[in-house]
Amino acid sequence: MFSTTSITIILLASLSIISTIIGVMLAFCFKKNTKGIAIGIGFSVGIMLIISFFELIPESIQEIGFLKTLIILILGISFIGMLNLIIPHTHLIKEEGEENKILIKTAYLVVFGLILHDFPEGFAMATSYIQNSSLGLLIAVAIALHNIPEEFAMTVPILLANKKNLIFKVIFLSALAEPAGAILGLIAVSFLPSLNPLFMAFAAGAMIFISLHELLPMAKKYQKISLFFIGLISSSIVYIGLMILIP
Repeated sequence: MFSTTSITIILLASLSIISTIIGVMLAFCFKKNTKGIAIGIGFSVGIMLIISFFELIPESIQEIGFLKTLIILILGISFIGMLNLIIPHTHLIKEEGEENKILIKTAYLVVFGLILHDFPEGFAMATSYIQNSSLGLLIAVAIALHNIPEEFAMTVPILLANKKNLIFKVIFLSALAEPAGAILGLIAVSFLPSLNPLFMAFAAGAMIFISLHELLPMAKKYQKISLFFIGLISSSIVYIGLMILIP
């Protein structure tokens, strides 16, 4: 039997379905808008790093101390790093102007990238909500907002490769990746509730790796540093606004 907390977490994680659809629709409308992509990537990087360094890590340190948090954080970074090597993956830097066969390869590999991005986010939200409902709500809304520009930027290669049929598969897999991560977080905490602060630090490590190793190379590709920083600043403003609205 699902508890009220479990149902709430799954519903919050399902916000990714809405944000994924919005991001994909924007990609259809503005697939060659490199300025929008650069700002979107900056926003995505900013909101993920803010959540990690100002919410997940401090909460974990408060519960288990600095050293344990640091060790688990490094484990989280290392785990996603190993997945990045094992799973066929790409930074998606070969897009417009390349040969069609390269675009098609990129289009298929983007699916793995989307899952690799979204799954840890659901895990982070679930474990955070169990620790502190206000914190979990803050992270859920922030992640949903960040998903829109991220999905937009990552869907563009698929459209440029003229693989529109793949879009529906991407929507399905990416939208469900975050709820799947949330369910895993619920299961992990239900069996090992005392380890929840460790799970939060682990999730923070995963999100930091994704931001620095996956999204930053995408930003470099578009070579619009000023717009990237506008995105970063925008994420800070949104975060402050959410902090005011969600006490």
